[in-house]
Amino acid sequence: MVFLDESGFMLQPVVRRTWAPRGQTPILRQWDRRDRLSTISAITVAPHRRRYGLYWAQYRHNIRSGEVLHFLQGLLRHLPKGFTLIWDRGQPHRAKLVQNWIERRRRIVAEFLPPYAPDLNPVEAVWSHTKYGDLANYAPNSIQDLEQSFLSSMVRTKGQRRLLSAFFKAAGLKV
Repeated sequence: MVFLDESGFMLQPVVRRTWAPRGQTPILRQWDRRDRLSTISAITVAPHRRRYGLYWAQYRHNIRSGEVLHFLQGLLRHLPKGFTLIWDRGQPHRAKLVQNWIERRRRIVAEFLPPYAPDLNPVEAVWSHTKYGDLANYAPNSIQDLEQSFLSSMVRTKGQRRLLSAFFKAAGLKV
């Protein structure tokens, strides 16, 4: 099974409550920049072995059907026996280019999540963990800094099998 989703990260920090010495309010110095990092990722699970995987790609522009197709091609190279793809009804997922490509691949079975049900997708928990955990209160100086911090967060997350398992449990999914 493969769960897939996209998300965006901006240079504006996600501000979270934090600790500081009394009377020393933390200040995030940031200017008004709208650069963004668009990301796509998938959590894979082999139900019999209970092995988890985390795959991702990042772009400096919005993700469209071409990027989704390229990502799926890469997943198929990593999972040559095929997989069941579970994703939301986002526009790039429903694009004719992507749907036609999937229909020609017998090794891929695509299933859509119910509408308005992000809580059923464990990839949403990955985004939450990255945005509100690892990158909370982080004010990068450039898009390159944001890319590097995002990459470091994803590499750390990929190596934590218990965390990936917890994302499935949080979505109410049993493996």
